[in-house]
Amino acid sequence: MTDGAWPATRPGRTPREVATHCPYCALQCGMTLREDDTGVSVLPRQFPTNRGGLCQKGWTSAELLDHPDRLTTPLLRDPVSGELRPATWDAALDRIVTGLRAIGDSSGRDAVAVFGGGGLTNEKAYALGKFARVALRTRNIDYNGRFCMSSAAAAGLRAFGVDRGLPFPLADLGRADTLLLVGANPAETMPPLVRWLTEQRRGGGRLIVVDPRVTATARQADLHLQPLPGTDLAVANALLHIALTEGWVDQAYVAERTTGFDAVRRSVAAWWPARAEQLSGVPVADLEATARALGTGSRVIILTARGAEQHAKGVDTVTAYVNLALALGLPGREGSGYGCLTGQGNGQGGREHGQKADQLPGYRRIDDPAAREHVAGVWGVPADDLPGPGVPAYQLLDSLGTPDGPRALLVFGSNPVVSAPRAARIEGRLRDLDLLVVADLLLSETAALADVVLPTAQWAEEDGTMTNLEGRVLRRRALRPPPPGVRTDLAILADLAARLGDAGTAAARFPTDPATVFAELRRASAGGVADYAGIDWARIDETDGVFWPCPSEDGPDTPRLFADRFGTPDGRARFHAVEHRPAAEEVCATYPLHFTTGRVLAQYQSGTQTRRVAALRRAAPEAFVELHPDLAARLGIDDGDPVRVTSRRGELRAPARLSAGIRPDTVFAPFHWPGAGRANSVTNDAVDPISGMPEFKICAVRVEKA
Repeated sequence: MTDGAWPATRPGRTPREVATHCPYCALQCGMTLREDDTGVSVLPRQFPTNRGGLCQKGWTSAELLDHPDRLTTPLLRDPVSGELRPATWDAALDRIVTGLRAIGDSSGRDAVAVFGGGGLTNEKAYALGKFARVALRTRNIDYNGRFCMSSAAAAGLRAFGVDRGLPFPLADLGRADTLLLVGANPAETMPPLVRWLTEQRRGGGRLIVVDPRVTATARQADLHLQPLPGTDLAVANALLHIALTEGWVDQAYVAERTTGFDAVRRSVAAWWPARAEQLSGVPVADLEATARALGTGSRVIILTARGAEQHAKGVDTVTAYVNLALALGLPGREGSGYGCLTGQGNGQGGREHGQKADQLPGYRRIDDPAAREHVAGVWGVPADDLPGPGVPAYQLLDSLGTPDGPRALLVFGSNPVVSAPRAARIEGRLRDLDLLVVADLLLSETAALADVVLPTAQWAEEDGTMTNLEGRVLRRRALRPPPPGVRTDLAILADLAARLGDAGTAAARFPTDPATVFAELRRASAGGVADYAGIDWARIDETDGVFWPCPSEDGPDTPRLFADRFGTPDGRARFHAVEHRPAAEEVCATYPLHFTTGRVLAQYQSGTQTRRVAALRRAAPEAFVELHPDLAARLGIDDGDPVRVTSRRGELRAPARLSAGIRPDTVFAPFHWPGAGRANSVTNDAVDPISGMPEFKICAVRVEKA
């Protein structure tokens, strides 16, 4: 693909409109983009997930298309001055290929690594995984979704044999008698979803929120459980203990549709409510009221999100809530079930088609010989040429530039300088690389460290598909081509592949047309867990999206999973006994407070985009540290005072924000800002042994007036 032709604005030009989806969270709200003489505007669009609603981020999303900070030319690090300077595409690509070849020749293929993002379209995520394994032949690829969905994904796979965030349509939330949200704050993270919570309560349903803070979502709840961070697993085991004691377990469902319950029954016998209260701080009366609402409702849904999952025991914590849902007979029952709220825009699809270290397209395991043969056949390479499994994201990032780690890294759609735990350490690892390449639309903090920066297209400048939190495959449509000097990620990968190998073969293997890539993705996913074989763009257009699995063009898709069987070999769900264990780092005399992180309404992820939108910057201009007034009084801190939060790994500095909605033993900071206010300078890099998820949500700190 060559550089796009930028459509000149001319008076009287016929306005152009295109139906597409918001570039931010996994709700993937429908919107219409309109371009006329005044620029690009966002219009509401009726779509099942948002029904015309958008949050402030969605309404302002078009402002980035013509932003003055937009990258429109490649940048190369000047070896003399050390500064990034504009360069031609040929110079930039030649620098990359020369460096990759030199590193590969001296240190082997695995000395080159790739790091992707959960915001990439399905086509780009697929192409990136293929590029790593076919063009680079490296095992070292992972993506920032490891920091988002990995614990819920691992728990879902071992319980159900399938990882799909919501195994039922989003509209089910509005009809639930009881809805339990654990570690979720959709009022700030995906506001249009709140209309389903409002509908649920208006219909007489009961909303229960588990969160250490009185969030905007918790304020809407009928009951708010406010546990100590890191004790959600104990709460879940106590709820199941009560359900067993009161006779609310669906014994027929357990016998007919599950295995392994006896071990779980024995393990939760020790989790009497008073023990859980002592550990978590949640009163026995609230635990009993929650268990009663779950155990006696006819339509009951349990949802987890990052608050429960971003822990070194995140998989076990999610498993405890899955155990509770299975014991109550919820999964596969109309209007009931367990699900998790996916965060990033393509957090679901992005992990299905090859970005993860251990996966091939269709959610196939890369160490499965049959999976390797199938995908290698689609790719036209010998199965033995495909590399084996790589390592999870944090382990990969922490190995960069070390004697046994990668010496080159290509980054697409991620900003680990801000988003990775123990971020100062990861920043140092990136600086130790021989070659860092970043493809982005803006100069992120990670791009600012790069040797080569490649300007990429934005969401409104390329076609593709996304898979939202329901497993609904959607169409992203281009309003206009990229500006001159900017290329799509597919074009960049094709150009690099051509320079790395035989140009003719590379052109055939790495097409730049998204529709062609999606057609190949369908073949590669066929027969896999996430089977897209029966999905094409026309079908998506006709039906407001198609739910996977969909193995046949003339067969049905699957809005609801598990009605008859689970995705395990015998069709039964698996219980797993799990025990609470302390956080990887406990408080002590030197670091006496718990620290936790999260998002705020007006910002998104590492803030690379949202911090550049004036309205969002006004709404949330800077980092802050939230403290309880009683804690602030003990520390001599007033509202607005500069404070320093220090852990064993680093510190952040930001103004204090006093709130009675947080526990007195806990402090909170949002993670959207770099520099002194970078929350991930403090967070713990301990990881879950199964998922590789870092422990973002709890570590030990001290707080003092700066």
